[in-house]
Amino acid sequence: MSSLLSIDVPSPKRDPSMKAFLSLGFRPLYIAGAGWALVSIALWIFAPQFIGQPLSAVAWHAHEMLWGFIATIAVAFLLTASATWTGFNPLKGAALGLVSLLWLMARAGYLFGGTTGFWIAAIAEFAFFTVSAACLMRVMIKGKSRRNYGVPWLILGLGLVNILYLKAALEGDYVLLMQRFDLGLICMAIIALLIGRRVIPFFAMRMVPVLELPMQVRSGQVQLVISVLAIAFGLVGLNQYMAGSLALVGAISLWQTARWKPLSVLHKPMLWILYLGYSAMGIGLIVAAVHVSGLATGVLARSATHVHIIGMGGFAVLIIGMLTRTALGHLGRPLALDHSMLCSYFLMIAAVVLRLAALWPSNAGGWLLQAGALCWILAMGLYLWRFVPLLIRPRYSAPTPSASEPVRATFKPETP
Repeated sequence: MSSLLSIDVPSPKRDPSMKAFLSLGFRPLYIAGAGWALVSIALWIFAPQFIGQPLSAVAWHAHEMLWGFIATIAVAFLLTASATWTGFNPLKGAALGLVSLLWLMARAGYLFGGTTGFWIAAIAEFAFFTVSAACLMRVMIKGKSRRNYGVPWLILGLGLVNILYLKAALEGDYVLLMQRFDLGLICMAIIALLIGRRVIPFFAMRMVPVLELPMQVRSGQVQLVISVLAIAFGLVGLNQYMAGSLALVGAISLWQTARWKPLSVLHKPMLWILYLGYSAMGIGLIVAAVHVSGLATGVLARSATHVHIIGMGGFAVLIIGMLTRTALGHLGRPLALDHSMLCSYFLMIAAVVLRLAALWPSNAGGWLLQAGALCWILAMGLYLWRFVPLLIRPRYSAPTPSASEPVRATFKPETP
């Protein structure tokens, strides 16, 4: 990991490079996921007439947010982090390019392809998750990273639940569709909680050296088991048991966040954004438990409430923080936010607040929805504007100073 220091030597000019662009999974897939998050919300809110069939507009929106955006960023992170965990890069070069092409085929097929394009997209998307899972498993075994053997299976699970979701969408069964979507959401939540529990305290202790935080290994193992049980209960229709499991998982998340001493990172936006997203995930799972139990009333009775708390407050807030923190680290850049990065954080938080506010019945609902969408689009647009030029260029390495160009301080790049 890198330390937050400054250097006085300007970075040499580096031209875009396809070799650099396809050197690690986060480079093409961070751009793809963030770009699609921007485009798909713009279409959903401002130009839904361009959303094709056979997926209905609502089914397309839910699908593309979970599998086209959130799951894509998770795969990108894991393809990159696994190189650090195991010492072996799971996917690079032409193979990474082909996997990225599969992802692109899926997005285009669902949007424009009609029935034939839908099936091509479904096959391409399943291949995307299957190949990614296989490549992750290969390096986990090769690097003897036994504690991470479950990660590829979770990615494969996302692909399988996706097929179930698409099948329900074609059948036009809205109740079944939302059940399958919730299963995909929970599967993705397991992955996000697993990643967050590992990296958040690690990042915090790196950036605030006086902090000593527990890694929550035991509670994380309990959380993982209960999460898997929640999925199993959901599959067999035991809703009350599923609700109890979700409530426990959410409560454990909030307990973990409290033990990470959140007040100690309020001066570090790159950290508090992760704490905020992790906490929102826990709250969203508890709200989901209330909904699944059948006890919810009012706005909590709407599935859109827990979906957006988890999906936007949890996943999206975590993602905007992880997109900046991990990209800077793996690109060998100092861990320092500029104004555009910090602005993207606040815009994402504003998007969450406005979208949740739009769920309450009022005459301002439409305006709140559009305002939230604009904040979302601006947040993702700022990220792309700032990071695409970095992601398509070789990793930064501090130049060796000459005697006439002293360097006051340098930073050690993060090893991928």
